[in-house]
Amino acid sequence: MSDSNAQVPVPHSVEQLIHEICTNQKKQPPDAEARHALASLGEEEALNVLRTIAGQTIRYSFSGFIKYLINQRHNNTNGSPQKRPCLSPSHSQNRSPVSVVRFMNRSQGPNDGVSHPPVPEPPRGSPLSSSTSSRIEVNRALIPQYVALGELEFRKAFLILSYIGKKKLEDAMTADKILELKDLSMVRFELELWKAFGNDMDQKDRLPISYSCVWDSGKTHIYHCHVSPDGSYTFKGPYLNQTKTHLQRELGDDNVLMVKFEEDSSTSHYDVYRKIGREGILVGLRRYRFFVFKDGGKEEKKKDPTSSTVKCYFVRLESDATIDNGQRYILSGKTVCEARALFMHVHTVSNMANYMSRLSLILSKTMKLELDFSKVNVETIEDIPCYDQDDNPVYKDGKLLIHTDGTGFISEDLALKCPNNIFKGKCKNDDSIERFANGKEFEGKFCEGDQQESHSGVPPLLMQVRLFHKGRAVKGTLLVNKKLPSQTIQIRPSMIKVEADPNLSGTQTSNSLEIVNTSKQPGKPSLSRNLIALLNYGRVPESFFVDIVRNALEDAHSVFSNKRNALKVSLNYGGMDEFIVARMILSGICLDEPYLKYRLSILLKEEKKGLQGGKLPVTESYYLMGTVDPTGILKSDEVCIILNDGQVSWEKVLVYRNPGLHFGDIHVLKAKHVKELDDIVGNAKYAIFFPCKGPRSVADEIAGGDFDGDMFFVSRNPELLKHFRESEPWTSNPSTNNMSTKRPSDLSPEELENELFELFLSTRFRPSYATGQAADSWLAIMDRLLTLGDESAAEKALMKKNICQLIDVYYESLDAPKKSGRKIEVPQELKAEMFPCHMGRDASSSFESKSVLGKIYNTVKSYVAQGVSVIEVWKLPYFNDDEVPEECKKKWNGLYDQYRQDMRAALQNGGEDKDEAADEVIKKYKKILYEATEFEQSTRKVQEIYDEALAIYNVAYDYAKRLAAVGYCSFAWKVAGSALCKLYAMKQGERTMVCLPSVLKEIFG
Repeated sequence: MSDSNAQVPVPHSVEQLIHEICTNQKKQPPDAEARHALASLGEEEALNVLRTIAGQTIRYSFSGFIKYLINQRHNNTNGSPQKRPCLSPSHSQNRSPVSVVRFMNRSQGPNDGVSHPPVPEPPRGSPLSSSTSSRIEVNRALIPQYVALGELEFRKAFLILSYIGKKKLEDAMTADKILELKDLSMVRFELELWKAFGNDMDQKDRLPISYSCVWDSGKTHIYHCHVSPDGSYTFKGPYLNQTKTHLQRELGDDNVLMVKFEEDSSTSHYDVYRKIGREGILVGLRRYRFFVFKDGGKEEKKKDPTSSTVKCYFVRLESDATIDNGQRYILSGKTVCEARALFMHVHTVSNMANYMSRLSLILSKTMKLELDFSKVNVETIEDIPCYDQDDNPVYKDGKLLIHTDGTGFISEDLALKCPNNIFKGKCKNDDSIERFANGKEFEGKFCEGDQQESHSGVPPLLMQVRLFHKGRAVKGTLLVNKKLPSQTIQIRPSMIKVEADPNLSGTQTSNSLEIVNTSKQPGKPSLSRNLIALLNYGRVPESFFVDIVRNALEDAHSVFSNKRNALKVSLNYGGMDEFIVARMILSGICLDEPYLKYRLSILLKEEKKGLQGGKLPVTESYYLMGTVDPTGILKSDEVCIILNDGQVSWEKVLVYRNPGLHFGDIHVLKAKHVKELDDIVGNAKYAIFFPCKGPRSVADEIAGGDFDGDMFFVSRNPELLKHFRESEPWTSNPSTNNMSTKRPSDLSPEELENELFELFLSTRFRPSYATGQAADSWLAIMDRLLTLGDESAAEKALMKKNICQLIDVYYESLDAPKKSGRKIEVPQELKAEMFPCHMGRDASSSFESKSVLGKIYNTVKSYVAQGVSVIEVWKLPYFNDDEVPEECKKKWNGLYDQYRQDMRAALQNGGEDKDEAADEVIKKYKKILYEATEFEQSTRKVQEIYDEALAIYNVAYDYAKRLAAVGYCSFAWKVAGSALCKLYAMKQGERTMVCLPSVLKEIFG
């Protein structure tokens, strides 16, 4: 160090850190001016500056870096970028800054005599475009607590921010305390935080204790941020989930933030929210920016009726956290536009309405198929047009009508990489209730996001997919095609939702084939209120439906005395309890057993609830995924159906698609055997093939359906076919949509982000209720129409006119978000004021329905049968605790106490994922019992498992008996049910048999 520099004294601790930085980064010591600046700060602030530098790479000079950071405490870094289109040839010059310490232009750079390349100024509206934001950023980077936080793995850092709530980090913890916790396990880490902050927290905000056994299980971590109308925000989580989206899979869970903007009675908070949208959200020293949103619709409303269905996601683009230094991050240095282009070239869509609806494809819950895209040939083949009787192509509103909307092909070798039973991104292997082989029980389970190839040698027949490839985004279904060359995927123009930008050819893209669902064995089908109303309008008599209800009620109420009916009901609702009731029955346990009786009473309530809402079981019916006949053989009134035993040949079938409302949304078609199809699909199963002949797609005639994964109700029930009479199919009115002509590619990055965030605010806070209002009004008017006779011809004609207008509004509102983008309204004169009793409205707005739906509702409501009152808890004679070792009793007495605490916490704190949190608690205790996930996987001695299973049974039943609450018996069967059923079956002295639920369901149909 030169003498001139040494003449400027600084505290000893500062001198030591300067020396350490010079040594580690091989830089010249700071000059006198830089030392003067450090000395003027005082020891603690000078150390803060140096710690920040120690965590960075000094790109130019040590002196310049010091002066730059100190100057930033006082100087305004405001800059105004030029207006440039998103992803134009000059896009690389318009990047968001990582932070104050990373980006500087020449005028703001270090005064070290070195020529520095120009670095872009911050964009207008960025967090660095005001002196206030700049000071905040610099201060945060220099606050020791945030520097320390940046050394923790992200989920730990996030958990700290979550548990301190609205407190400032610097007020809640010291830097030393944060670093003290750094190396603890997640279980211990969470416990220490709860000890520190639990007194100031609401118990429901604590993460479920059940996470203690699955923190490192590979589950998806979901990070929540709640933004208040005043602009402050708090963090919640991380919560664990089984499924992943393409977004999470590519970026990593910790780089995706789910942001909830809270409701407020005024609109003044919109400006506050817009500021968040422009500046992003700071999570420690990471900055997350607005990226994508999606309206989850009915599915999200079912999970939590009290919260918004619109989910908004921010992603991390910048970070000053030490732990992120040197870590490769796929979005580092990218603008938001460039980050989106990594997934798809979404800026190429024709209008703003399409932008977010297409980008949100990356939010589908999917399973990724591991493919080497350097070897996969993705071909585009033509769609098959519709032709009229004169062999001329058919157009509507200037658009060519097609038969193949949304469906392509995949070669057999690639299809075999896909499991046979995927539903919403989960692989579910539930093809057995009990399988006794080699003394072990096999029970099917969900694969938690991991890919498991189809080992049956038979691929799925149809796969509902999202394909992201070289900037294109593809949505639809892929039909297995044995005739294709290996490693081949064929897509059609109708499947391509986002085209690639030729100007970006050769740039990095995230190529992936994501599976949403596969065609699978249809479960037990049921009718819906809409379908019942349409069938009744089509002359299916009321007696048909009422008889179904009465028979179902009689069967249901005999579950306590009739094993066949008990088993039938338990199979129908097996997903509620992993078929534990069915397994208990099949193991020979009597129907009076307390827990079995208790569970049957719950299933009975579910059965009645479903029946009252129109969910009527109907025989010889199926729900099947649809596609197009690849042979071209089927005529316009024919379909081909493949079920478990292959193709079927039926004279007539009814075909319908939810949520069809039009009188003509039910078709009567002929099921034909197409021999040539076998050469294409082989032994693959479960689908309905529609013809590719005629002036209009048959699927389109059925509630505007297509082949991107739509499920069709198919029935050969003789009573339905005997009575039903078809109506003319629905046809849409000529398009009157005022579609926006504004193209995303014509906007500058700032304009585009503003437009997109305004679209989010509108979707979130000004939602359209047209779909629900139209559907409810339709059902109310339809209910009345079904009761009118021929003497009311004029009234019927008016009602039918109103119904058809509501149908137009309904179907238009379904498509508006991705087509026109405009808000659809139900005309006031079409809105119903009174609703039939079966719709569950207040008495003041309800009327007594005399339609078939009202009769179904009242039949269930008035059904008189002996109910189940208080169930006395008693034990099975084979399961007394006389032979249970004392150490087992002692062990499980303590564990049962802990289990009740864990389950209580999971149900209180799990939020919308409380069912999954409760499942994790059960898994935790099953693992303690079996030392494995399931009984059949255990390597423990079988007798040891039986001893502990009996201990569990007696501990739970003794507790339940003491409290006279049979529900507490559930612990025994949820945790030890597999072992208990096997043990009880052995005690009967009979041989056990392999049993497939699919066979049982077929038998009890």
